[in-house]
Amino acid sequence: MAKPIDPTRLPRVGDVRGEPALLADSVLVTRLDEAIGWARKYSIFPYPFATACCAMEFMSLSMTPYDIDRFGALLPRFTPRQADLLMVIGTVTVRQAPILRRVYDQMAEPRWVMAFGACASTGGFYDNYTTLPGIDRVVPVDIYVPGCPPRPECVIDGLMALQRRIQRQPQMLGIKRGHDHHGR
Repeated sequence: MAKPIDPTRLPRVGDVRGEPALLADSVLVTRLDEAIGWARKYSIFPYPFATACCAMEFMSLSMTPYDIDRFGALLPRFTPRQADLLMVIGTVTVRQAPILRRVYDQMAEPRWVMAFGACASTGGFYDNYTTLPGIDRVVPVDIYVPGCPPRPECVIDGLMALQRRIQRQPQMLGIKRGHDHHGR
């Protein structure tokens, strides 16, 4: 025998039921710009330009206590064409500066640069004619990580600051802003 209908449980005019109600529970509406920023934030592919003792601290980032994989930045790329974060790790000499610039120029847009340690940031304790006093004389730097060598916590802090910057910046998406559809 069928149950009697309870009139207090009938839908009222304006109640959302059916497919619109299901969509309201399962669809997130956002701007394409913000969605791509979020995706780029968690898919950073670093190119380690490691030249000195800071490289040992860089290696510890993939170990259990630090694990930068949870930030989407574990898989280093050893070709600049597949990387979007240039991590300059350690001392850069004047003779290496053109090589560093060539690596930076081969990276696709968008690209970011992290100066990893005191030597990459300022030349460190080396005060001679062969050491480059900061890589910002050769490539634009987005994030400076202090320390000699920097602790893994500092590198993670710098990586999180870069992620915030990536998510906030406007995503170009192949659209020329400020121009009409004819490119003027």
